[in-house]
Amino acid sequence: MGDTVRRAGLASSMGLLIFGLGLGASSLLRLASLFPNNDPIMAVALPYAKHKKRWMAIAFPVLAMLLFDCLSARVGVWTIVTAATYGLLGVGFSVLYGKRAARGRRIGPLTFLVSGVAGVLVFDFITGPIMSSVLFRITFTQAFVGQIPFTLWHLASVSAYALVISPVIDRALLWAGHCEPRLARAMGLEAGSL
Repeated sequence: MGDTVRRAGLASSMGLLIFGLGLGASSLLRLASLFPNNDPIMAVALPYAKHKKRWMAIAFPVLAMLLFDCLSARVGVWTIVTAATYGLLGVGFSVLYGKRAARGRRIGPLTFLVSGVAGVLVFDFITGPIMSSVLFRITFTQAFVGQIPFTLWHLASVSAYALVISPVIDRALLWAGHCEPRLARAMGLEAGSL
């Protein structure tokens, strides 16, 4: 029983370290405001979906939204809707990547780029025209047209981050997966049990 707990703790520690680094990097990049609608959340969440870390693919974007909105003192209804939308996208990409991997298809930078673009279009449609027309009592058409420049910046942002940050996190998760058995052996635990 003790080895099982130690193995689970080691695996969780490696994953949580990468998860925490992703949260920190995402928050710092958003706070840096490198360009309008600077948003690395989707690009950071996508590798978690690839590596069958479904809870991280859901929890990361939710916590990233909550953390950033708390840091920038903008917590409100918007926080709940955007966090929930990102969380649902995390679930969707996790399922999609699982099916893609089951068919032997590679998930790499191009997949992250296409997924990021598709995810932003869905995210911005829900949180833009739909949510804005309800919250601000404007017509759907006004909200839709007003959303276009914002979405263009968001697409540029996610594209850049999906090509740069997603592969880095992907490699970190691969590295962690390779290190866990070695760490287990070093700790005297069964090889391959993590």
